[in-house]
Amino acid sequence: MQLTVDSGQLPVGWNVKYLDELCENLDSKRIPITKSSRKSGNIPYYGASGIVDYVADYIFNEDLLLVSEDGANLLARTYPIAFSITGKTWVNNHAHVLRFKENITQIFVEFYLNSISLESYVSGMAQPKLNQKSLNSIPIPIPPLPEQKRIVAILDEAFEGIDRAISNTEKNLSNARELFESYLNSIFSPKGEGWEEKKLEDICSITSKLVDPRQPEFIDLPHIGAGNMISITGELIEVKTARQEQLISGKFLFDETMVLYSKIRPYLMKACRPEFSGLCSADVYPLLPNNEELNRDFLFYILMSRDFTNYAISGSDRAAMPKVNRDHLFRYSTWIPSISEQINIAQKIDDLFTETQRLENIYRQKIAALKELKQSILQKAFTGELTADNPKTAKGKIAA
Repeated sequence: MQLTVDSGQLPVGWNVKYLDELCENLDSKRIPITKSSRKSGNIPYYGASGIVDYVADYIFNEDLLLVSEDGANLLARTYPIAFSITGKTWVNNHAHVLRFKENITQIFVEFYLNSISLESYVSGMAQPKLNQKSLNSIPIPIPPLPEQKRIVAILDEAFEGIDRAISNTEKNLSNARELFESYLNSIFSPKGEGWEEKKLEDICSITSKLVDPRQPEFIDLPHIGAGNMISITGELIEVKTARQEQLISGKFLFDETMVLYSKIRPYLMKACRPEFSGLCSADVYPLLPNNEELNRDFLFYILMSRDFTNYAISGSDRAAMPKVNRDHLFRYSTWIPSISEQINIAQKIDDLFTETQRLENIYRQKIAALKELKQSILQKAFTGELTADNPKTAKGKIAA
């Protein structure tokens, strides 16, 4: 939900003003210091998105509003682009520095700037920038001071509850993931009764050969690379055919009996169990389990375990781009039970994964709804429609 304000429908007493009418710009007082030149201390050193270091001296000692001047966050909005600071501080040249006569107006403007899209005011897509002229061209609906105080008080109270609910839901989301990962890793930690130690080279293999994806029998087959795999989950996204990707280099053939494992960045735990035949990148191992000794689903979860991932990283080549080589992969040793027990264990893990995904979807939907609720309240706040009843309704939605 994007905040929109129609200046023609503002309540009586409200005016549309620009930042240079509301505050004093102190950008000329900013002083950037290179990291090598900073003297360490306890004074916050601010950049575009908040504190980046602590230094020994300060250039400001008052209540101020900082607004990001550059950086991807101006468009991504992962975190606030406007934030208040107080006391002794140092600010570099990546954040605009604004001084307001009234602190309540500062807070009101901070809420507003963090609620609107700045896309039309930002120049440069590769290196987004909000220059001072563009910042000053942003129209801001301003009510009389008593109304500003009332609105800010309501927003503070409402957002405290919403932010707490978002934080709790994010913890629940994290806990659900940790529960699944803990259970998965517990399977491969102690060896069970009757389990046998095996090397991967004894229970699976790579039988596929490289083929030319331009050949008629291969060109319309789906192609899978590391980028198509979602870490840990094994889900596949944006899969295209060799023709659609206009592939020219050799690819491996795979089918539904194999597990595909990405040898690039093994710490991302990328593997999948395709239910179709196709081609895979040369940076993906098509692993064929020996059906008499190793169940395909069990192999998948071996590859997803923390023990195997740590092993893969320890033997990866290239520090910047870890890559596990084939010999190292097949030297991995693990304990495995009988085929029937492997199938049973894999099914239990699958069931827990399905339940974990269900809970994660619920938590993600609640987080999205809470963020949408914040935008709804802000919409009312900056169009003069915010009443004391709005947060009460919000509390009911949070509880639900």
